[in-house]
Amino acid sequence: MLTLGINTSGPACDVAVLRDGACLSERHEEMVRGQDARLPAIVAACLDDAGCTLQDVDRIGVVTGPGSFTGIRVGVAFARGLSLALKVPCIGVTALEAALPAGQQGSAIVALPAKRRPPDLSYWVQRFRTGAATGAPEELGLDELKAELNAHPHFVYGETDGPLGGALEGIEIHKAHPSARRTAEFAADANNASTIARPIYVRAPDAALPGGRKP
Repeated sequence: MLTLGINTSGPACDVAVLRDGACLSERHEEMVRGQDARLPAIVAACLDDAGCTLQDVDRIGVVTGPGSFTGIRVGVAFARGLSLALKVPCIGVTALEAALPAGQQGSAIVALPAKRRPPDLSYWVQRFRTGAATGAPEELGLDELKAELNAHPHFVYGETDGPLGGALEGIEIHKAHPSARRTAEFAADANNASTIARPIYVRAPDAALPGGRKP
């Protein structure tokens, strides 16, 4: 089975092509904006690197969030449009699932930065047991996350050089970040291939409509 993985949840276009668990090609381009314009070309180039075409794709995996509001919409819309055109499943993978290393055993938490400016520090968090999510992503403040990990020890995956590392004394953080390759791996292993990928935002967008109303 040939699986295409797409991750635009951060400031980059990240694409991978896997066949039966083996990664045939990967492409990663850093960019703050313009993902909608570059993504189709990067997908085409990644498939070409793998010696494949769009018609060879059997399944698509895409990161559905949380993360960049615009990036998530770009990736999910592109992946869903491609799946309709190719008549193949499009599997949604959370950014936390796409950051969890393969083969993870026991209880784990993936924590990725949400609000980065002190004192409003928070993290996108999802819990796992032996590689399977035990709940949906949520946003926790630094103190909330610290209290939970002190009360219930887990393997922790995420950013190792940020405030989280300094706050979690005695708790090792294993470096991890979302990737298109892990997205494709999760999608390839998904049992329910009929699930439609939908964006996951966790919190409402910060933008306001005229008059100060929230969207």
